[in-house]
Amino acid sequence: MKFAVIVFPGSNCDLDMYHAVKDALGEEADYVFHTETSLEGYDGVLLPGGFSYGDYLRCGAIAQFSPIMEEVKRFAAEGKTVLGVCNGFQILVEAGLLPGVLHRNTGLKFMCRTVELKVENSKTRFTSDYAPGETISIPIAHGEGNYYCDDATYAMLQTNQQIAFTYVDNPNGSRGDIAGITNKAGNVLGMMPHPERAVEMLTGGTDGLKLFTSLVKQGAHHVKTTV
Repeated sequence: MKFAVIVFPGSNCDLDMYHAVKDALGEEADYVFHTETSLEGYDGVLLPGGFSYGDYLRCGAIAQFSPIMEEVKRFAAEGKTVLGVCNGFQILVEAGLLPGVLHRNTGLKFMCRTVELKVENSKTRFTSDYAPGETISIPIAHGEGNYYCDDATYAMLQTNQQIAFTYVDNPNGSRGDIAGITNKAGNVLGMMPHPERAVEMLTGGTDGLKLFTSLVKQGAHHVKTTV
């Protein structure tokens, strides 16, 4: 697969995302800047963490209007793979590609540590290499990771099995311990924890690697069956 790593002003995890795909997996990846208007030739899009546009207004609120985001929306509508991590998750929510909103953490403090997640749905294209209910250790680094949605949306997420990951010990107050969700079609995933920072033992663990191997296996299958 060939991945586009989207770079916004203020992105700071784009290198981590590129490394996870290019070096840990051996797949193709390019940096694609926010000013671009085409994703032609790519099989997957990765929106990295950071502080796009300085997190002014709200996290991701300005980035959603970047020229590349209209193409990301088209890309997602075609059923292609889109992953947003941390600020990338915030951008996907602001752009309307995922439901809900992300608030300031309970306690109003920035958190940077490794947490445990539970794999709630191992049947998505992002989680198929994990066992159902598997517990994994993934780093977090965010100040606005408190996921919220109304009752109707939460019921929808549960009914459609869109909750991909939950926190074992909720660090930020997210509703239902939610750490990551997909869209209804299952081709867009947003999550606050950073799997790209957990792909090799040198940085403390490899529990994030299965997300990327899942993505490559399932994404490659999707590309073959839709060409």
